[in-house]
Amino acid sequence: MHNTMLKYTAGALLMLVTLMANAQKSRFSVVFPGTPNTVLDGRLLLIFAKSADKEPRFLVKDDYTSAQIFGMDVENWKPGIPRVFTGAEFGYPLRSLPDVPPGDYYVQAILHKYETFHRKDGHTVKMPMDRGEGQQWNLAPGNIYSKPVKITIGPKAKSPVNLTLDQEIPPIPEPEDTKYIKHIKIQSALLTEFWGRPMYLGAHVLLPEGWDTHPDVRFPLAIYHGHFPSDFGGFRTDPPDPNLKPEYSARFKLEGYNRIVQQEAYDFYKMWTGPDFPRVIAIEIQHPCPFYDDSYAVNSANVGPYGDAIMRELIPEIEKRFRGIGEGWARFTYGGSTGGWEALAVQVFYPDEFNGCYAACPDPVDFRAYTLVDLYKDKNAYHQQGDFGQVLRPGNRDYLGQITTTLQDANYYELALGTKSRSGQQYDIWEAVYSPVGPDGYPRRIWDKKTGEIDHKVAEYWRDNYDLTHIIRRDWATLGPKLQGKIHLYCGDMDNYFLNNAVYLAEDMLKGLDNPTFDGQVDYGDRAEHCWNGDHTQPNAISRLRYHRYFIPKWTDQVQQRAPKGADLRAWRY
Repeated sequence: MHNTMLKYTAGALLMLVTLMANAQKSRFSVVFPGTPNTVLDGRLLLIFAKSADKEPRFLVKDDYTSAQIFGMDVENWKPGIPRVFTGAEFGYPLRSLPDVPPGDYYVQAILHKYETFHRKDGHTVKMPMDRGEGQQWNLAPGNIYSKPVKITIGPKAKSPVNLTLDQEIPPIPEPEDTKYIKHIKIQSALLTEFWGRPMYLGAHVLLPEGWDTHPDVRFPLAIYHGHFPSDFGGFRTDPPDPNLKPEYSARFKLEGYNRIVQQEAYDFYKMWTGPDFPRVIAIEIQHPCPFYDDSYAVNSANVGPYGDAIMRELIPEIEKRFRGIGEGWARFTYGGSTGGWEALAVQVFYPDEFNGCYAACPDPVDFRAYTLVDLYKDKNAYHQQGDFGQVLRPGNRDYLGQITTTLQDANYYELALGTKSRSGQQYDIWEAVYSPVGPDGYPRRIWDKKTGEIDHKVAEYWRDNYDLTHIIRRDWATLGPKLQGKIHLYCGDMDNYFLNNAVYLAEDMLKGLDNPTFDGQVDYGDRAEHCWNGDHTQPNAISRLRYHRYFIPKWTDQVQQRAPKGADLRAWRY
């Protein structure tokens, strides 16, 4: 038995060494064509996929089903000069090129281009500028990529594999105005000054029925926060396309969910133009930044003064052009996830400028529950440590608690996509918004991206400036009279990202306030996942599509209790 085990172990080790040697022989050389004076900076990505159904660049995701990706930073890259992946580059889900097992793969390379910013604070940084796609590296116009090729890794592998970035992602056309939806884009003086180059803000504006036939009426403003919208979402003037091929939603286990989405959008159009729906102006803001598809709508040392730019430049321009009332009592905010955090944040940071917030499934509103991490007490974000053992923290679950990724893997995914908080993904944008600027001009890390060790000095900065529960509690003496009755929080108790944990802490704090009392609402959906909006009459698959039709009437009913004396509550209720 002993000799058999030794032979087995030796054989396994020999096979492992052989596999690693074979993988290490595989080198990937990438070049791009161009004129001699062309010089490029960016993140060069190499992607492996088993399937040929889609290009590899569309198969990368932050869970265990992801294609394999490796990344390297490139600076001053010139045409025809190869950049070579040899095995030292960081990867996800597998950490390095030698870990890729022998087999057949479809491989593709893409360069996510960076440009140089000379910021107002004196730092020079290289970042990806949004180009109309909402900070999506695999869709960004101007990014160059190679056609997928089939390769073999193994004893007979060809090395190096030569890839040429001879394809370019085309520009994205601007959306066109319609009777109900208008589009606005302005250059922000505040953001242009901060970033050292022209920076823009935009919005998709949904006009109320009768806006053109009631030229003397001024309207309240409903501000929907969320991720980068290509146009006003959830509004469709045509019935569902009868020729639309039904698509299955694995998340909701529904066949033809794309048809349901179109039907819901058409139903909202009929409600919006019907006789009983409140007449307000609804907007969806476009404010992508160099870090993400969305700025988080607050002022930030790394991202810039987006809060003031939206409040002092964009919103007044919208109200001027489209006859908004233009007073704080006649504005409210709502949104889910990123938009949920933003809705609460702008209500807290600009308490006189809004008369209600409806925050669904908000990003962590209390950093004692930063998903599953207590940033103030925990030493490590990725795992819980005992005297002899440790367990990795989950990063995503379904409504039954089944885990699809860990917190560590979600961050390793980001690290493969970009260093220095430049992945364009969730944890990096939180870090960019909440952190102080580091000595290199990029955000200070809240934790070491590889080890998960938390920097508690950075956490203190986060707490004092962006922990919304902490700020409301700390400043309630002055905020209380301005926020009473305005805060409404909603979250599924099986939120995919464990965001309900922070809402529990916020609820305990809010309900303990006095002088004045909170007088708002906190509500939970039983077994509801991410994006539940507070509607107990509908499953999450439907409620997540009904933010506009659910929150706008809710606010117009409640505003009568908080409007100042003499406010016009009748002219816009025709």
